[in-house]
Amino acid sequence: MEADGAVAAPLLSLVGIGKSFPGVQALRAVSFDIRPGEVHALLGENGAGKSTLIKIISGVHAADAGSLLLDGHPIRLVGPQAARAAGIATIYQELLLFPELTVAENVFMGHAPRRRGRRLDWKAMRSATEALLESLDITDLDPSQVVGALSVGNRQRVEILRALSQDARLLIMDEPTAALTGHDVERLFAIVRRLRARGVAVVYISHRLEEVFALADRVTVLRDGQHVATRSVAETDRAGLIQMMVGRQIDSLFPKVTAPRGRPVLELSDLARPPATNGVSFAVHEGEIVGLAGLVGSGRSELAQAIFGITPATAGTMRVAGRAARVRSVADARRLGIAYVPEDRATQGLVRPMTVRENASLAVLGTLARLGFIDREAEAKLAADVVARFGVRTAGIEQIAGRLSGGNQQKIVLGKWLAAQPKVLILDEPTRGIDVGAKAEIHRLMSNLAGRGLAVLMISSELPEVLGMSDRVLVMRQGRIVGEFAGTAATQERVGAAMMGGG
Repeated sequence: MEADGAVAAPLLSLVGIGKSFPGVQALRAVSFDIRPGEVHALLGENGAGKSTLIKIISGVHAADAGSLLLDGHPIRLVGPQAARAAGIATIYQELLLFPELTVAENVFMGHAPRRRGRRLDWKAMRSATEALLESLDITDLDPSQVVGALSVGNRQRVEILRALSQDARLLIMDEPTAALTGHDVERLFAIVRRLRARGVAVVYISHRLEEVFALADRVTVLRDGQHVATRSVAETDRAGLIQMMVGRQIDSLFPKVTAPRGRPVLELSDLARPPATNGVSFAVHEGEIVGLAGLVGSGRSELAQAIFGITPATAGTMRVAGRAARVRSVADARRLGIAYVPEDRATQGLVRPMTVRENASLAVLGTLARLGFIDREAEAKLAADVVARFGVRTAGIEQIAGRLSGGNQQKIVLGKWLAAQPKVLILDEPTRGIDVGAKAEIHRLMSNLAGRGLAVLMISSELPEVLGMSDRVLVMRQGRIVGEFAGTAATQERVGAAMMGGG
């Protein structure tokens, strides 16, 4: 990015960018620049305008106001193809690959080398893919592998290879680590650093602030569609970034208040559903948040699904509120007072095309129906209560749920299950993919619920969240509980070592 102390001239400059949609001013006079060979983090709460901005840079949307300068010259990006021709590539959260094709075929889709007569040159395609793999020091991928059989991390690397095959000078990465394991995150970071060293500019969008400090050179913060600041990462800190993003100081990201621990509400004894769940035993008490930590594939989500009856246990026993319980279906779990907020709220927690009102009532439709018809007035009151109780930011209860921000969608899912007045609440990755302000609000809700006597089992891949919000931490590995830590014993080193099998 810099040589001999001189700042590189901008690769791309955004000058006064504005964009509106019916009823919404998405961006207002946004200006900043992106330099060659830098990792430029783009931060902001959900709804801040990040997605709209990257779609303008990628040619998906045209700005209503302002201009883009590439190498100091005005440029109009009429469609994604024009952006790619200008050397701008975007890797979205939903990877746009063809699973039935090979690595090489995906990398060169739409611009494959050809022989005379316009026939594909398969040998040249394979050689070019091998050269790209070598340039990024990727040794565990083969051009002939079928993409559908690859891990998420490897599919993401194929997307990066495709961008580089088109001579990308600017690579935009939208939440690239959201679905990656810790090992894949490290491999991604190594690739990004290698690209930076080669002079490629990277715009990096993430809700994980620790990644910004580990990887980025500069950071730009958006709030409510406006540019708040662009700073050197070395000259800012976590608290400063949070305050810029949310417009206020967050006293604590983990506002955990210890509640009196009551009687055991959920008790498991040798619960099993092989191969993912093998002889699991523990209890969760009233007023307690128990954190369940473990690497991806350790069996955490599978255990939650066994407790909730999605994939019922085949052995072992369960007690709820002191009484023996058999959970053979989700209906059994609901009758027993067990609620489950799943990891994937978009496909498992919400019906996204339905309204806030319809989603809020899904778990209690039976209590709202009379003679086979839903009491719309009661349903509307329930939804309004959920919106008010959880501070859901919405235009109204008739708004389509899928159009809400991630944090507000998560609040609707929580409200839906809490309307059923459960005894046990299972939260699987409760803050995944939501911004830092919404995270603090979800954490505060969790603490309040435990304070009212609810028993909470929280699964999270974010160790700071597990340590910050849990009264006790259980560690799972290979389908078994391999460690339990409470109080000062629950340290990052001890929990991390148990997760990795080191003690």
